[in-house]
Amino acid sequence: MNSYKKMLHMFIIMSAFVLVLAGCGSNNEDAATTDESAETAEGYPITIKHALGETVIDKKPERVATVGWSNQDVALALDVVPVGFSAANYGVQDGSGMLPWTADKLKDLGEENPNIYQDTDGLDFEAIADSQPDVILAAYSGITQEDYDTLTEIAPVVAYQETPWVSSWQDTVRYDSMAMGMEEEGKQLIEDTEKLIADKAAEVPEMKGKKAAFVALSPDDLSKFYIYTTGDPRGAFIEELGMEYPENITSQIKDENSFYLELSSENADILNDVDIFVAYGNEETLKALQADPLYSKVPAIKRGSVVMIEDNTPLAAAGTPSPLSIEYTIDDYVKLVSEALAKVE
Repeated sequence: MNSYKKMLHMFIIMSAFVLVLAGCGSNNEDAATTDESAETAEGYPITIKHALGETVIDKKPERVATVGWSNQDVALALDVVPVGFSAANYGVQDGSGMLPWTADKLKDLGEENPNIYQDTDGLDFEAIADSQPDVILAAYSGITQEDYDTLTEIAPVVAYQETPWVSSWQDTVRYDSMAMGMEEEGKQLIEDTEKLIADKAAEVPEMKGKKAAFVALSPDDLSKFYIYTTGDPRGAFIEELGMEYPENITSQIKDENSFYLELSSENADILNDVDIFVAYGNEETLKALQADPLYSKVPAIKRGSVVMIEDNTPLAAAGTPSPLSIEYTIDDYVKLVSEALAKVE
């Protein structure tokens, strides 16, 4: 009997021990399942395909760097201060390396000493590496394959989708925010910015359906001029405001990846169908066009229904828009367009 009691006692102890182990195993499995679910919920890893390769981001980046143009504005619009970003080399008038909307947003976020890469003559890879980024945003940029390969040794890089310097502001937001692990916030930013544009356009209903284009020319050499296509953010923004490129211009765009048409002054009549056009320049530029034997025959030039945006100014820089620049300049831009439309007969 004593032996039986001892065996029964040992059986109870062992059973309890097994139950404890099972319980522990169950807890570990639950914890593992929870951890796995949490990781799945976060949506990592993220894979982003682009023109220069495929980028995999394993976890939400904490340190975001940007190169190229306007990518820093995407991060800032999402309330993230980059650990470093490229100096603006166009439209800056105070030597800060920042356009005013970038500077204002940094101030709002409490950043008084931003880290700015001086990369006008090429990317400063050492400075970028020193900033220790977890991800590098370049959805709107002109980086080469060689640049990309070097940058990827520092951190994952998200480049443009198809062509250097040809990305809509929506795509810039879409892919930059995705790389930051903020895809939903990026979608909301796009929606909010598009609503702002629509609201401002509604305030000037005469813009809707008018024929327009964005042009670049120089009074120092009027032998040729350029028309930015609707694939370029400048041309696309004209359409976002409710205006349209004339068919005689769009029919000349043979390469969908091209962001401009180069034309000789003999082809100035391609502008005959525009009600207005936007161009870099000033009143002297318009006077030179009106005095030219070829350009002066263009109706928009003859009547002065041209939006002249002085070159290398913040407003000119905003011609390639970002969410921050749109909010900062849209009132001025729409006002100038409205004034030009008032001259249309």
